[in-house]
Amino acid sequence: MDIVMRETAHQCLLEEIIIHFNEAVHISNTHVLSLASKMFDMEGYTIQLIPPHEGGRNIVYSCDKEGHESLILRISFIPDRNRKDYMAELEYVRYLHDHGASVSNVVNSNKGHLLEEIVYEGHTFYVSLFAKAKGKLLVDNHYQYREGVPITEYYYNCGKVLGKMHQLSKSYTPVHRRYPFLERFNSEKIASLIPEAFPLLKEKMVELLQTVKQLELSQETFGMIHFDFNDGNYAIDYDTGQITVFDFDNACFGWYMLDLASIWSNGAGWIQFEPDADKRRQFMDDYFQTVLAGYTSETHVSEAMLENLPLFIQLNLLENILDIFQVMQYNEREEEEDDDEHLAYLIKCMEEDIPFKGFFHEMYSPESPFEYEEN
Repeated sequence: MDIVMRETAHQCLLEEIIIHFNEAVHISNTHVLSLASKMFDMEGYTIQLIPPHEGGRNIVYSCDKEGHESLILRISFIPDRNRKDYMAELEYVRYLHDHGASVSNVVNSNKGHLLEEIVYEGHTFYVSLFAKAKGKLLVDNHYQYREGVPITEYYYNCGKVLGKMHQLSKSYTPVHRRYPFLERFNSEKIASLIPEAFPLLKEKMVELLQTVKQLELSQETFGMIHFDFNDGNYAIDYDTGQITVFDFDNACFGWYMLDLASIWSNGAGWIQFEPDADKRRQFMDDYFQTVLAGYTSETHVSEAMLENLPLFIQLNLLENILDIFQVMQYNEREEEEDDDEHLAYLIKCMEEDIPFKGFFHEMYSPESPFEYEEN
């Protein structure tokens, strides 16, 4: 992806931009954080900025105080979500927690609110507080699982915790309703985010959305989902194996299979350097069956929906590509060369209808997983 494409993407998003990420962090550190601390009675806490991950949309702080539960303070500012969206997210998290799902609970403000707002120089900052998930991220443990315990326990538990959340979603009646998937991901958004230099990409994305519109919408197949279910958004208790999920910022009403497709894609990381495509395929089959065993211990998924797994992986791919174009602008920085190659890889999968994120295709390179560079 060259500089012309970056500039074109910049222009596509220009009207949406109100404040850049780096500027928002500065305002948060110098003005918003002190007000937020008072709103949530954070006196005596050591508050530290958590470095944002690639594509991060929120400003996040760890909050620690001896003798007290560790907390996570989130300050949101990007205008693609409004107060109703945030309330819908937080109410859903509270519902899941109160009904036994393993999620990080929302903590009320001094006024008993799930969400507080701070306006500074015309910019609205939405503030929310969460209990910190017990345990640690896989990456923080160098992707090593519990000593002496088979990794299949982790695969099973991933499916189980997700299945519990989906089962609860099937009975969920929201007060504030989060947007449905097809309201946010549609032809208008594709036209506004994807540069004109990619006509085939736009065409394939629109075709994919038309196909998805024909799928079943029922209580058993469609409801509130996490929509960013990956090992960066849950912690593992290394004493028990318990998984605690957080970061519901992308939550929306969608097909439950979208979350299962995310779990499938997550599993590729365990075998991504294997040069033999047949071995990669066998591993993924075994891995996903273990995930499904955990999932179906909590809820049901039909064979008809499971047959659509490649379609939902492709739909997650669509969201990934759109998100990359959007984040380029919000984070106010150039993409690195390897990010260019990753985006090029995703685009090729979409434009050429390559299933399973190209993981079994001849284009895939175990030396440079999920990257593509034209010869």
